[in-house]
Amino acid sequence: MTLRLGDTAPDFEQDSSIGKIKFHDWAGDSWVVLFSHPADFTPVCTTELGLTAKLKPEFDKRNVKAIALSVDPAETHLQWIKDIEDTQKTVVGFPIVADADKSVAGLYDMIHPNQSETATVRSLFVIDPKKKVRLIITYPMSTGRNFDEVLRVIDALQLTDGYTVATPGNWRDGDDVIIPLSVKDEEVIKQKYPKGYTSPRPYLRITPQPNK
Repeated sequence: MTLRLGDTAPDFEQDSSIGKIKFHDWAGDSWVVLFSHPADFTPVCTTELGLTAKLKPEFDKRNVKAIALSVDPAETHLQWIKDIEDTQKTVVGFPIVADADKSVAGLYDMIHPNQSETATVRSLFVIDPKKKVRLIITYPMSTGRNFDEVLRVIDALQLTDGYTVATPGNWRDGDDVIIPLSVKDEEVIKQKYPKGYTSPRPYLRITPQPNK
């Protein structure tokens, strides 16, 4: 199965480090970062789960829940969590799905045969409270993810959901934003963007971030 942006994130029921999880029920009305790992007790994964654990305050601010996945069993996850907490000096406060039968990996297209026939690649999905897939990033198995980028994209998604704006390249919370080309009427522009805008080209209209 191939997931695309805007698709409904598949629901699943699977064992995890905190017991059986029914995904949509567990997610509730939160945003979700679902990310997969090739295997437990692997070095890059250990650092990534440690980083995710340390980002809990930032995720909480954004109404985001994190959930990891690998194809190892739950009892192995529990042993690995002890290593993560010891080596990364943090507390793993999110579940790790135990996808031993690879059913979730199949639903989310996490196994790429040219990388590995059995292990999940480093896929990451941002899913909104309506259970829609809003971001898909897939890294090679040897490359750790940039979680600052994950937070940046969540900020952008939440901003553009609330306001009729787009974000420029390398945008960060607080930077200027762009008025989309779909907004054409000048009276509407005055109402929607009371802080005004600059327009170095007719198609490029830059305005201050509206909620700052």
